[in-house]
Amino acid sequence: MSETLGNAANPATIDRTSLFEFDLDSLSQEVVAMGLPRRTGGQLLKWVYEKGVTDFERMTDLSKDARAQIAARFSTLQGSVVRHQVASDDTQKLLIEWADLGPDAGAEAKPAGSALRLAGTATERQTETVLIPTEDRRTACVSSQVGCPVGCKFCASGIGGLDGNLTAGRIVEQVWRLGRLEGVGRVSNVVFMGMGEPLANFNNVTQAIRILNAEWGLGIGARKITVSTVGLPPAIRKLCTFDIPVTLALSLHAPFDELRRKIIPWAEYSTIDELLDACQEWFVKTGREITLEYILLGGVNDRREHAEELARLARSMRANVNLIRYNEVEGVPFARPTSGDVHAFQEVLRAKHVNVHIRASRGRDIAAACGQLRHEARH
Repeated sequence: MSETLGNAANPATIDRTSLFEFDLDSLSQEVVAMGLPRRTGGQLLKWVYEKGVTDFERMTDLSKDARAQIAARFSTLQGSVVRHQVASDDTQKLLIEWADLGPDAGAEAKPAGSALRLAGTATERQTETVLIPTEDRRTACVSSQVGCPVGCKFCASGIGGLDGNLTAGRIVEQVWRLGRLEGVGRVSNVVFMGMGEPLANFNNVTQAIRILNAEWGLGIGARKITVSTVGLPPAIRKLCTFDIPVTLALSLHAPFDELRRKIIPWAEYSTIDELLDACQEWFVKTGREITLEYILLGGVNDRREHAEELARLARSMRANVNLIRYNEVEGVPFARPTSGDVHAFQEVLRAKHVNVHIRASRGRDIAAACGQLRHEARH
């Protein structure tokens, strides 16, 4: 395991709008309003995304006067890398500190009647983002919020509640940073499975997806972008109308409503049947199967009766199942299931003809695995 610091943002530019916030049309309109040629927007995005350049002075196909105007109006990197860690399995994690999130939590979607769990309004907040390399892909696991309002009992991300939403640009910046790590190369896949509930930050997440997917942006295929949600039926239905065909994953984690409410506080506001009804609408409107994500908690939700009911739910719709072993979080009273229990659980689903996989836990030795991302103090 290694640990280094990465590039920092210039604090003087934090109050300027990041180029990562813009799509090609909106940036082109901005530069025209500044009196610059429309093509300048495309030139800027090419420097940032294709060439990986964020220093305006190095954008040499722009005039010196144009570079000065642009630097006065825009910024690029808005986060500072506090820590960069590399795990024994080559998973990499960045701890990024953002400035001036402000007092507004800004959640756009939440269960009806629920209260957001706000952690505070400090001017400096941190998120973690992870790069998971395999032989044929490089997956960015990104955060959509600073903290998380859901408060799943087994997850580190919700400890302390929610500080605020990340803007679209700050979501995109995470992927850009991961792709610029030494030896990584182009990010091929993105999963919204880091800190936060993506559908509670709907507008920023969908705008970020547009930028990640665009040819002038990071050029990541739509079907290689996965949005994972704990389950907000109205937001799932809204996502059905989104014009980019992303993949949807539902973090189910329990097959019975009573048990699910015990481990996922937001489950109080929607039943499993309501969630699956929204997911069925997703399948009908998009033609795309969903994935049911299921974290196995030793002795809690990993018994045969849980597997049999999960199989029934999965077969009631077109769904795959990903089984995830619980990854330990300090101070959280759950246990990692045994390998025997995990494989026995999988076999029950397979016997009932469910397409089920056990997801490998990557980056556990640097607390980068599923459920382990959290705020961290500067060391």
